[in-house]
Amino acid sequence: MFIDGDPGCLWQPQIAVIGSRNPTAGGLDHANDFATTLARQGMTITSGLASGIDSAAHTAALDAGAFTIAVNGTGLDRVYPRSSRAIAERIRSQGAMISELPLGSPPRRQHFPSRNRIISGLSLAVLVIEAGLNSGTLITARKAAEQGRDVFALPGSLHNPMAKGCHRLIRDGARLVETTADIMQELGPLAAELQVEIRQQLAQSDDGQEKPVVGKQNLLDDSDYSTVWAVLGYDAKSVDTIIEQTDLSAREISSMLLMMELKGMVKKQGNGRYVRA
Repeated sequence: MFIDGDPGCLWQPQIAVIGSRNPTAGGLDHANDFATTLARQGMTITSGLASGIDSAAHTAALDAGAFTIAVNGTGLDRVYPRSSRAIAERIRSQGAMISELPLGSPPRRQHFPSRNRIISGLSLAVLVIEAGLNSGTLITARKAAEQGRDVFALPGSLHNPMAKGCHRLIRDGARLVETTADIMQELGPLAAELQVEIRQQLAQSDDGQEKPVVGKQNLLDDSDYSTVWAVLGYDAKSVDTIIEQTDLSAREISSMLLMMELKGMVKKQGNGRYVRA
């Protein structure tokens, strides 16, 4: 796998936000709203850099100060479509561009279904905003189901052709969602399992012997961690409240809260709020 950007964001909990290249204005609004809120709740937004819903999701995450990951159907020295070049530059500095294709690989039809399996494979779940019946988005949703990932879909108007793919997914077993709370309620336990596994792996040395995990005091030697710890109490607080009270970015807070959770310092409650453990 080729990576351009920050490899560290690949182990953050991810959700794929995908959809039509030709969405309605309402679809773009939904992509922006859902991606923004999910990013502020600590999720990394993963998508395919395509025009439409993909680009809207990437942009929302970037504007929220969070990580976003773009899986490319070309070599990393090429950006497809060309209209996504500006977004790609921002992603390189605030996330990662990844591809399994070598440099110089052009955009070819057969590259994109293969790319879609990586989008779903990296993610805890896939959220489909809008999709036509013949949309490549449905390929990603099918790959997600094959990989054991949750598939979420937004319902739409019966008269909107871009809603028909979502309706088919829902009939086939995808979870109908109306708010990000519907998603986080399902992903909370999955994210917790991932964090436990990561914590165990971080505690293993190369020879398989356990080594001490960095403790609370080591983290609190850092002034930013100390600031977050001071703001956190035994009354649960939302990520937005923590951001307001620390003046740190959403990206910084999400990363620090995840690390503090891995170290057993904080607990994430089902409503997306954090409290000292």
